[in-house]
Amino acid sequence: MRTIFQEWDGREFETQEHLQYFSNFLEYVLEFGEDALKALRDLQDDPEQRRIIEKWIEEGLLDKVGVKFRLTPRAIDSLQRKALMEVFRNLKSDSPEGHETHRAGRGGERTEGTRAFQFGDPVSEIDLHATLRQAIARNGAGLPIRLDERDFELSVTDSKATCSTVILLDMSGSMGRWDRFTQAKKCAMAMYALIRQRFALDTVDIVGFATGAEVIPEQKMPLVMPKRISMYDPVVHLRVPISDLDSAPQHFTNLHMGLMTARRILSRRGGHNKQIFIITDGQPTAHVEGGDVVLLYPPEEKTALATLSEAMILARHGVRFSTFALIEDYYYMEWLGFVDQLTKLTRGVAFYCTSGSLTDCVMESYLSGRKTKTYIA
Repeated sequence: MRTIFQEWDGREFETQEHLQYFSNFLEYVLEFGEDALKALRDLQDDPEQRRIIEKWIEEGLLDKVGVKFRLTPRAIDSLQRKALMEVFRNLKSDSPEGHETHRAGRGGERTEGTRAFQFGDPVSEIDLHATLRQAIARNGAGLPIRLDERDFELSVTDSKATCSTVILLDMSGSMGRWDRFTQAKKCAMAMYALIRQRFALDTVDIVGFATGAEVIPEQKMPLVMPKRISMYDPVVHLRVPISDLDSAPQHFTNLHMGLMTARRILSRRGGHNKQIFIITDGQPTAHVEGGDVVLLYPPEEKTALATLSEAMILARHGVRFSTFALIEDYYYMEWLGFVDQLTKLTRGVAFYCTSGSLTDCVMESYLSGRKTKTYIA
């Protein structure tokens, strides 16, 4: 881990008890989203609880706008760091810590040796000792030491490949079971923290998909929840214009639209490597046809074909696929055939895991760049 030194902001150091209390509240937020913040309104009737809430506001952990509470950037940062610490407690000690290549370059860890400074190289990487040795060797010993452009030597570093990642997060109704969605949010929080701390040139975008698909901003990630199941018909065949999608049942699984959204995002992103992580617990039950979204249950082949076709377009553009299939419902396992097809057609990787091991799987895949199929119970 990298140590960061910064100016003290004057706030008192928080006690372990105080930190644990707020940490427990953040866990509640992850599990219940906006409802957790709404519950704070009722807690204000208790003088002791009101004092705690006011202290959180004073310390910049909560904001209050009118009668509504919201998390501050400091609270969201705390969530992200907490999630990341949980990950590194669980990861194997021999897990790689970056996307290293075998080329000399900029931005990586320093290695033995130097090279001549060239125009455009970062001055922060100049090796002072090697530079002074060059100047002394050219001019001889004695003071003053006269530096010439030819004397400057640059530290050699291992280059690190930049990576643009889109996480496609299933928000369908079934994700509310088995603690799946809470674990998925922790995974997203940890990814944000990891990239901010260790891979500053990388990017990560989160796209939630249910009946439709939408980009989830970082600050809203702790509050999003899976869509509520609103119809229980055994057979569903609906066609809804995309412009009227808000009026449709929201709990379906439109991975097709999620992939289309990811393609638009990655077309704007830089990075030598581009990849998509899919976190899902079932086969797609919705797809886009022209200007409409078609909702089908039980799942039909044309939805799978539309989704796979979009995935192949991305794969042909060099996008790497990792699919994380959540398999707590052992009774419903036939949908994994779709995951196998997706993995084969995109030449990607698949992880079959429980929600409890999801974040470990995502992090190990991100850090190590696995290229083999892995099964984790």
